[in-house]
Amino acid sequence: MQQNQLSFQKEDVIRKFQEEKLRELINYLHLNSPFYKELFKHHNIAPDQICTLEDLTRIPLTTKEDLQQRNLDFLCVPRDKVIEYSSTSGTLGSPVTIMLTDNDLNRLAHNEYSSFVCAGGRPDDVYQLMLTLDRQFMAGMAYYSGIRKLGAGIIRLGPGVPSLQWETIVRIKPTAIVAVPSFIVKLIQFALEHGIDINKTSVKKAVCIGENIRNTDFSLNMLGKKITGHWDIQLYSTYASTEMQTAFTECNEGRGGHLQPELLILEILNENDQPVGPGEAGEVTITTLGVEAMPLLRYKTGDVCMYVNDHCSCGRNTVRLSPIIGRKKQMIKYKGTTLYPPALFDLLNEMEEVADFVAEVYSNDIGMDEVLLHLEAVNYSEETDRKIRAYLQARLRVSPHVRYVTKDEIRAMQFPESGRKAVKFIDRR
Repeated sequence: MQQNQLSFQKEDVIRKFQEEKLRELINYLHLNSPFYKELFKHHNIAPDQICTLEDLTRIPLTTKEDLQQRNLDFLCVPRDKVIEYSSTSGTLGSPVTIMLTDNDLNRLAHNEYSSFVCAGGRPDDVYQLMLTLDRQFMAGMAYYSGIRKLGAGIIRLGPGVPSLQWETIVRIKPTAIVAVPSFIVKLIQFALEHGIDINKTSVKKAVCIGENIRNTDFSLNMLGKKITGHWDIQLYSTYASTEMQTAFTECNEGRGGHLQPELLILEILNENDQPVGPGEAGEVTITTLGVEAMPLLRYKTGDVCMYVNDHCSCGRNTVRLSPIIGRKKQMIKYKGTTLYPPALFDLLNEMEEVADFVAEVYSNDIGMDEVLLHLEAVNYSEETDRKIRAYLQARLRVSPHVRYVTKDEIRAMQFPESGRKAVKFIDRR
C-alpha cells in the first residue's frame, strides 16, 4: 500500500497494517539492536509476545537519556551502511546523533512528500525554504527531499535577511514558503516599512515550523493572527523531531497535525505512563515504522500535547495532534504558578509594545525557579515599561524580571554561533 493512501483507509485496515509492521519491527530489533536486545532480555520479552498495539504496554519506555547515554547502541546496521549523520538540536541536553541509511533517506523523503501533499502541496508549486540546510539539521534536508519527490520547485535561500527573501520572492515568484512563524512576522514588518504590497505577491501559503500558530482548540493564536491580519495567506502547522524522522502536518482544515500511520505508532501518556483520552494532555510517545538504521520503540519525546480522533473532512482517518503545549523538562514553577514556555511566548507575542524577546529561567539561592525576560521594546519609555509589567502581572498573576535589550543584543542571544534555530528560551537550571 502506497504511503500516502493508508491514511484514507478504514481504522481496522490501518490497525492491521500497523500491527503487521510492529511485529516486523520487534523481530528486527531483537536481531539487530544492541540496546533493545538487552532490554528484551532483561525484561524477559520474547518477540512473539508482541503482536498487537495493546501488547506495546509490556515494553518499557525509551527515554532521551537512553539515547544520549547509549547513542551508538541504537544503531542496527554496520557503519558502512550509514549515509547521513543528523543531529538533534540539544535543546534538552547534549545532542544525539541520528544515523540514516539510503532506505531511511527514501523514507524521510516519502514522509515529507506526504506532509506537503497534506498541506495542499502541488507539483506546480514553488517553495522558498527560509531555513538552514546545513549543520546536521534533518528537517531542512527532509523538506528539500519531500518537495523534490512532489515535483515542485525549490528555492534554497536559508534563514534570515528579510530584504533578500523579498527580493527573491519578487524575482522568482514562489507560491509557498517554509519558515518559522516569528520570522514571517519580521517579513511582514519589513514589507510594511518598505512599501511592499504583500498581498499582490505570488506567495499564497506557508508551512510553519518550530513554533505554534494555534491554540489547543485550533484557533489561531496571536502569532498566527499577526500573520493573517496582514497577509492573506493559508497557514499550515507542522510538528516533527529528529528522533522520530516523521512529521505531523495539518491539512486544509487546520485542526491538528495528521499522524502518518505507515511511519509511526503514536501513544499519548500521562504522568503515570498510562494512555490519556482525546482532549487530555500527555507526553508524545512514538514507535517508528520502516526505519532501518536507528528505529525507536516507545520513545518518550518530552513534548506534551493533546490529540483528537474525530472525523476530518479531508477524508484521512488518522489521529491528529494539537499544538505542542510544552516540553516536560522545560516546565517552569514560578511563585506557585506552573508555566510552559509556549504559553509565555503567546503572551509576549500579544503585546504590541514588544518587538522581540528571549525568556530565561534559572534557579535562585533556594533552588526555586526565577524567570527573566529579555525584551526588545518597540519604543521604550517609562510608560511602555509600566504597561508591559502591568500586563504580565495581570495575565500571569506573578511578575517576572524584565531586562530591556537592543535589537543587536536580542539577535546575538537568539542566534549563537553554534546554533541552527532561533533561541527563544534559555534554561539555566
